[in-house]
Amino acid sequence: MITFEHVGLRYNIGPEVLTDITFTLGQGAFHFLSGPSGSGKTSLMKMLYLEQLATRGSVRMFGQDVNAASRAQRMMIRQRIGVVFQDFRLLPHLSAFDNVALPLRIMGRKPNEIRNSVREILEWVGLADHMQATPEIMSGGQQQRVAIARAVIGKPRLLLADEPTGNLDDQIGYRIMSLFEQLNRMGTTIVIATHNQQMMDHFNHPRLMLAKGHLTVEPPTQKAQIKAAH
Repeated sequence: MITFEHVGLRYNIGPEVLTDITFTLGQGAFHFLSGPSGSGKTSLMKMLYLEQLATRGSVRMFGQDVNAASRAQRMMIRQRIGVVFQDFRLLPHLSAFDNVALPLRIMGRKPNEIRNSVREILEWVGLADHMQATPEIMSGGQQQRVAIARAVIGKPRLLLADEPTGNLDDQIGYRIMSLFEQLNRMGTTIVIATHNQQMMDHFNHPRLMLAKGHLTVEPPTQKAQIKAAH
């Protein structure tokens, strides 16, 4: 589904912030993306949701060469991607319900289907009593859950999440991770950028580790494998 081959990225005439990035994600893969601050995580996430194009190397997504694709073709690729941004990017004048419903309305789904699907996902993320609340009167954690619900409502083929549990208590955080794992079992490829070592240890998934712009792929920790086996 996704292939990076010897990808480099630089901004303007500065040094490369990502160097020789090479990895492949098949359909149904689930990876954590981690590394210290300044390692290039945000830049790599931007490339995955096509906000930033590589300055060298090859990036292929859903069978298409991203750099050679037209703007219209890249827009079509983006429609297959759900994104949870760290700054949420909710529309301030819309309620939680309408923010979450937006992707389904763009897809042309029927009103009854939209109503049922949005209610179900908002109940799942613990916001059944806040469906008509606007972002300005919601806490950061509530806004984050709305952003997550909006990203997953359309069952995207690729889900990218930047610190999706960062503002959530442990109980809600693990519930959200369980939702991601359900989507993954249905075939969605998932990449979660996180610093949460405890979360990565608890869930048994390989890691894309960035350090000074270079990437290595690490298998799940032995501790996580033993826990999963039980």
